[in-house]
Amino acid sequence: MNNQTKQKSIPEHIVLFPDGNRRWAREHGTSIPEGYLKGKEKFAQFFRWCKDRHVKVVTVFGFSTENWNRPKEEVDFLMELFEYYLSDQKELESFRREGAKVRVIGQREMLSPTLQQVILYLEDYTKEGKEIELNLAVSYGGRWDIVHAVRQIVRAGLKPEEITEETFASYLSTAGQPYPDLIIRVGGEHRLSNFVLWQAAYAELYFCPKYWPAFEEQDFQEAIDEFARRQRRFGK
Repeated sequence: MNNQTKQKSIPEHIVLFPDGNRRWAREHGTSIPEGYLKGKEKFAQFFRWCKDRHVKVVTVFGFSTENWNRPKEEVDFLMELFEYYLSDQKELESFRREGAKVRVIGQREMLSPTLQQVILYLEDYTKEGKEIELNLAVSYGGRWDIVHAVRQIVRAGLKPEEITEETFASYLSTAGQPYPDLIIRVGGEHRLSNFVLWQAAYAELYFCPKYWPAFEEQDFQEAIDEFARRQRRFGK
């Protein structure tokens, strides 16, 4: 396999649904917060697997617009976890060392003022990263992303004939990034769950029944291998 062929077999942009933290916790007789902490540890490994394979963009489903309807104590814990993780100096230094540029996408106005400040600091701290881009979706929904883009286009005063697919994409939360090539969803569900709806139009979908804390590098490699076997015609 020559270098060009090998590069085509590696997705440029991977979207991850890290599902199953709660179910993993229940099956292992531990608390739901412990399940989420295990999931956080697993993501650190996943990020390294992606970087080792020269993936350029990773988008991870963290907390959806619908997740606000979960029990308050669970939502509060997740918000505290996000704030702790995104403000941890060791994590920040790791992102910078890895050359990662981090972007948080979603309805920031729904988040606490403290978490919003943490996000601003994180994005500024990693803004020079050029090795890999990481999108963390917090309070994000695909329909929200589309409606938000439309509102920005209206505010910008664009004429109907000026609006193309490319123009529209430039107003989405993932503006400037390639569309996802591969969407990996673990945990046994088989749906997009209102995530990157516009961007995922031609993404390859890969489903793994394992719960996220149990997902291993071999499972990830199987997803990459399956992606390499598929023929992507983009409707041609």
